[in-house]
Amino acid sequence: MIEREEREKKILEILRNSETLVSGTYLAEFFDVSRQVIVQDIAILKAKNIDIISTNRGYRLLSKGIKKIIKVKHDDSEIRNELNAIVDLGASVEDVFVIHKTYGEIRVKLDIKSRRDVDLLVENINSKLSKPLKNLTDNYHYHTIIAENENIFKEVEDKLKELGILLEE
Repeated sequence: MIEREEREKKILEILRNSETLVSGTYLAEFFDVSRQVIVQDIAILKAKNIDIISTNRGYRLLSKGIKKIIKVKHDDSEIRNELNAIVDLGASVEDVFVIHKTYGEIRVKLDIKSRRDVDLLVENINSKLSKPLKNLTDNYHYHTIIAENENIFKEVEDKLKELGILLEE
């Protein structure tokens, strides 16, 4: 029997490569463990912010990757650099949100996956139709980042630190 961490990695690999729901019974048989062990593994993966959908017929990944939230601060002129740094490393930007002292959390879906998406967003901002959400909170804002694996996410964090815009929580 393989260790829990190794089993979790393999479960993620199976879910990433599956186009359909993967049953708990299949996973239990594959790993030669009980279904309850699989339920616990899935709960641990969900606690690590991995979007796994649990149904009565099986499991599937909502997104094909690891989701994490980062806190950043920069002025408007750095929006393109920030987002290009993320997509150039193979990650995507699901959203942007701020925590406003009066209104609470304000979140906007972005779905930025390429330089083209970045260009379209920056064009819209430059057209002066509206201002970036971060301007409500003195440039502080958050992004939900999706990366295929921890290594890519680490590279994104390192690059944003190098650019001087990633803030530590």
